[in-house]
Amino acid sequence: AQRFGGARLGDIAVLYRGNHQSRPLEKVLRLHRLPYRISGGRSFFDRAEVKDVLAYLRLVANADDDPAFLRVINTPRRHIGAATLEKLGRYAGERGVSLLAASREFGLRAVVGAQTAQRLQSFADLVDETAIRARGQTADKAARYLLTEIDYADWLAETAANPAAAERRGENIEELVGWIKGMAERDGADLTDIVARIALLDIIGRGAEEDTDMVNLMTLHAAKGLEFSHVYLIGFEEGLLPHANSMGMDMDAEPGAAADDVEEERRLAYVGVTRARRFLTISHAKTRSRHGKTEACAPSRFLAEMPRQMLRFPDDEPAAAKREAGRAGIAGMRAILEGAG
Repeated sequence: AQRFGGARLGDIAVLYRGNHQSRPLEKVLRLHRLPYRISGGRSFFDRAEVKDVLAYLRLVANADDDPAFLRVINTPRRHIGAATLEKLGRYAGERGVSLLAASREFGLRAVVGAQTAQRLQSFADLVDETAIRARGQTADKAARYLLTEIDYADWLAETAANPAAAERRGENIEELVGWIKGMAERDGADLTDIVARIALLDIIGRGAEEDTDMVNLMTLHAAKGLEFSHVYLIGFEEGLLPHANSMGMDMDAEPGAAADDVEEERRLAYVGVTRARRFLTISHAKTRSRHGKTEACAPSRFLAEMPRQMLRFPDDEPAAAKREAGRAGIAGMRAILEGAG
């Protein structure tokens, strides 16, 4: 079994208030080839738009990647139907070439017709041009060229349930391209290197579905009733825990509603703290970027409700853990909750 600091990966849980907080965790775990399981939310890398872009890049880097070809040939729509793909596959098999290579061949016209063959040729030209650009540009720039050429933003707008959904999907693409750019700048990786890493990450992800020894990522709501030896409770700050919506920002709320909401947030914090059987690490950010602006963050008010003697801060002198103080702190938090109820 894989181990982290002497613990099995399955003994480790990272807990957070909102699903969006899992994204940076996923990226880091994937880069370090550590399998993980997400509960109470959806993986960033399982989103359709993310899979689309990664499939395009896989095909650009490897012309023989037939699964990637099949995923993106009609994204956006190119009017290449199932019957055409069946004929293309048969032709490629007879020729002993990939689907993309078959799309370039003049002889394909006799099989699928001139108009359809031209559509396939145009698609192959796009992939080839992107591959040429990728050899002289960074991977993120090649990706942006491709997205512009296929009008992917318009495709998202056409296929999304509403403008807000299209905007969220567009933000996911921006985040993905930013991640690719970070890999290119940090490691000097070109598109081929990055795609190879992505392929490895996909293998890890598929293997994790059957692997019981993996890091647990989950929301506080999903963590109820579970326990882990090592718990990392992240985002322990005002605006996240308690959530901004619970802190009286809704002026139309009924009197007392905000107080009740904060109490529920306190219960969530208690859930998070008590999921740890042996070790608990609480963290909060000093600043966060929101809508392109950097904002200062304040520690959660719930941190101040925990007895100081049960906490060890990074600046503290190393000291032996005080088991009784920890128990007293949990009891104190429980008393706050019971008193409020």
